[in-house]
Amino acid sequence: MATLYTAPFLLMGLANFCSIASFACFYLFPLFLMDRGASQTDIGLIMGAFSLSAVLCRPWVAAMIDRFGRKRSLTVGTLIMTVVPLGYIALGGRLHEIYVFLLMLRILHGIGLALCSTAIFTYVADIIPPYRLNEGLGIFGVSGLTGLAVGPILAEMVITRWGFTYHFLLASSLGLVAVLSHLNLGESYITPRQEASPSFFHLFRRKKLLMVAALAALFGIAAAASGNFVAPYAKSMQLHFVAVYYVSYSLAAVMTRFGGARLGDRVGERRVLPYALVLSGSGLLLMTWLHGSTILALAGLLSGCGHGFLYPSLNALAIRDEPKSIRGKVTGFFTGSIEAGVFLGSLVLGYVGDWLGFPALFFTAGCAVLLGMAICPWQPAAESIPGPLPRE
Repeated sequence: MATLYTAPFLLMGLANFCSIASFACFYLFPLFLMDRGASQTDIGLIMGAFSLSAVLCRPWVAAMIDRFGRKRSLTVGTLIMTVVPLGYIALGGRLHEIYVFLLMLRILHGIGLALCSTAIFTYVADIIPPYRLNEGLGIFGVSGLTGLAVGPILAEMVITRWGFTYHFLLASSLGLVAVLSHLNLGESYITPRQEASPSFFHLFRRKKLLMVAALAALFGIAAAASGNFVAPYAKSMQLHFVAVYYVSYSLAAVMTRFGGARLGDRVGERRVLPYALVLSGSGLLLMTWLHGSTILALAGLLSGCGHGFLYPSLNALAIRDEPKSIRGKVTGFFTGSIEAGVFLGSLVLGYVGDWLGFPALFFTAGCAVLLGMAICPWQPAAESIPGPLPRE
């Protein structure tokens, strides 16, 4: 059996951990906005601008990764993740005084994350043995899930003790480690000069990818609720250790990766997806009864379990049987759909929260995720199991 834990796999894991931890530090960014007079609608718009930029730049990002190279694209992305957090330090005054500059920074920040996430997962998909695709993507994803837990913990500690300036310095430092961790790696795939490649928008004609995109967008709505509104909701309930949600979320997701890493390869991704949707939606619905840290932790556990199964199954389904020459575009299509869901969720859920309150916000998010059952219903036990992919 081919080795999974190679040096490039582990170094890319470190780059992924640091870039995601840097991004996850901004789960507490709504607190910065609230200190400057932001409403829930403002939070949704400003946080959503990050995701909108990631969506709009995705065709360019995906083509860049296939043509310019996975590693070089990642270098550009991690440099953005290093420099942009420093720009937030210069933003002083009330929200209306910094709104335009803040949106510009969020847009550039979103481009950086789009480059990082797409380049990293395309690189890793290239080096994972094809018949261990679900397992490899799932285990690799632990690096990002750990970053999702560590980022908010470090951010909350730094903000509480030293304030937001050091919070932004922390995010920048993590981005710098992501830059340094992958510089000595070679490219995972070099595109032949004369090779023809379909355009990014050609992927919209593919039925499988459209289904993946729809489910990824619903996953993005769940991510918007978890990433943008848990901290303000917990603060409004006077719960002090907000990071307990993200710790529970990440621990649950990590446990599902180690406990069920090979499940998708054995039974097929489509049979895993409905269970993942139910878990994720249930975690969001549980937030409607938030009254203490116990509910916060349980909601994180349920949503984290859903994430642990949902992301690698969708990712593997998207790239299975796809040639390396277009994997950047396919991965960009998949991750861009998630960002589209995050943007839509940030915007709509922000309005719902302003009008009806936080419980209605999380109820709306939970129901939206459960709508995925209409797109990917329960599969019969006789469904064929994906076999080994041909080596390229």
